[in-house]
Amino acid sequence: MDDLKGIDGGERERGKKVVAFLGPRASYTHQATLDTFPESEYTLQPQITIEDVFSAVQSGSAYRGVVPFENSSNGSVVFTLDLFADLNGKYPDILVCDEAYIAVQHCLLGHIPSDSSSIMSASETSLSTSETAASNTHHAPNLHHGPPGSTLRLDSTPLESPPNSGAATPTPLTPYPGKPLAHPLIPLHNIKKIYSHPQAWGQCKLFLNTYLKGVERQDVSSTSRAAELVKMDQSGESAAVSSGIAARVMGLGVLARGIEDRGDNETRFFVLGRRGEGVGWEREREERKSESESVAESNSVAASMGVDTPHVRSGESQSISVSELTQPTVSSPQAPAENHERYKTLISFTISHSSPGSLAQSLAVFSKHGLNLTSINTRPSGVENWNYIFLVEIKGRREEEEEEERREQGGGKGAVNKALEELGGVCRGWRWLGSWQNRLLSREGR
Repeated sequence: MDDLKGIDGGERERGKKVVAFLGPRASYTHQATLDTFPESEYTLQPQITIEDVFSAVQSGSAYRGVVPFENSSNGSVVFTLDLFADLNGKYPDILVCDEAYIAVQHCLLGHIPSDSSSIMSASETSLSTSETAASNTHHAPNLHHGPPGSTLRLDSTPLESPPNSGAATPTPLTPYPGKPLAHPLIPLHNIKKIYSHPQAWGQCKLFLNTYLKGVERQDVSSTSRAAELVKMDQSGESAAVSSGIAARVMGLGVLARGIEDRGDNETRFFVLGRRGEGVGWEREREERKSESESVAESNSVAASMGVDTPHVRSGESQSISVSELTQPTVSSPQAPAENHERYKTLISFTISHSSPGSLAQSLAVFSKHGLNLTSINTRPSGVENWNYIFLVEIKGRREEEEEEERREQGGGKGAVNKALEELGGVCRGWRWLGSWQNRLLSREGR
């Protein structure tokens, strides 16, 4: 993450597959892309909007795409949901094939006045790339501000922050709920306009409502684009809610650091692929295939040398049940056993809004087949007012066609495949939007 060069152009390096991401460079999506696709192996191309990423993957000009999907404290990214809902049928081949998680620490960026000699310079206040990319710990500036809820003027006179209404439960990461976690590093009275991505406003409500209440806010396509706009405005009257990396790349000063409401703020990103181009759990499939071939080769060598394999040892009496003979083994690549926790699947469906219980019947299908429904979002259907498309995420994965055929020969379909087949009988229509590995498990070492 400490090398941000080489991602500006649309130049495709010979032999490298292209990965499109929501840019410009130094965006949080860029960080997620770098974590998933090394620049040594892929050409990374920034896109202006989330829709541009969908279009690049759909058209085949990009092998993969990376887009933000949801934030831990502010919910789903509506722009991304709308593109998955795909009312106009522009992206029929788009599927989710992986996910990535990035810790998000927002900073308020701007131009530090030249006469503020007592304030740290931009280079001193900018976060390093490694700090932002590798840690999800809240970093508060090492300054003496007095009790929480107060800030310091340059003359060291404490200034009480406006009171915040409402009650919340204190946590280790948020010991003073209802009050901002950070304080300005310099006075902000000259700031007249703030730029950021719409998601960022909801993640930094406490700080913005306390120190910049009433200041004009301008939505832009990404937090790094916000930093670009502030860089171009030399008046010093604008600021951006962005990242420490963006401050370094754009040459801006950090006016406040760690302004998010929660110290565990995190965003999940989806990796997009195109139907028919190896999307899904290809990495695990290849690993499983390689492991199986290795075991088979070892057994073959052992047999040629007259050595018993560990599966069936000569002279030993074994008791094998009928179920053991008919059920596939976990290590078999032909019909792997189901483990719903290891996978996630995204599905969209529509219902008859005039039919009582139609939504309940649709959702009950997943429970019937032992599938855990982990989230549900709605977007307008575009057909009739107050009718919706439902987007649900479940644990488990849809089996591929050849895998499903093998399982049917062994006694039945996988749970997700069964649920989708049954869902078609109780809803108006559904669409599978991809299955992928649950990256939270690998992060937790499970």
